[in-house]
Amino acid sequence: MSEIPDSLYYTEEHEYLRETETDGEYFVGITDYAQGELGDVVFVELPGVGDTFSKMDVFGTIEAVKAVSDLYAPVSGEVVAVNDALEDDPALVNGDPYGEGWMIRIRLADRSELDGLMSSTDYLAHIE
Repeated sequence: MSEIPDSLYYTEEHEYLRETETDGEYFVGITDYAQGELGDVVFVELPGVGDTFSKMDVFGTIEAVKAVSDLYAPVSGEVVAVNDALEDDPALVNGDPYGEGWMIRIRLADRSELDGLMSSTDYLAHIE
């Protein structure tokens, strides 16, 4: 059974949004379910700090033994940090997707976009 924390926002494409200590900024990564479906992650291609994305834009790719998948921005905003640790150790996504395996930190452009994301209950129903 995949771990699905209650305090996060989720997308149908299996990305999550986790609040940071800074108002309006969120960590983005893929869910435990997604990393399990992909298998061993061997490479993650991420954008640069300062890049901006609209909701559902592709912001990078993730490569696993089984497949290569696009990563979609759950919300519109500006990238304020990138998890450089994934360059040397992409398997952090497998071991700790909601912690050390985060991918980007984004400054939200439009708070109302959070309303279009799924709760943990909705996401669980989505993957069952």
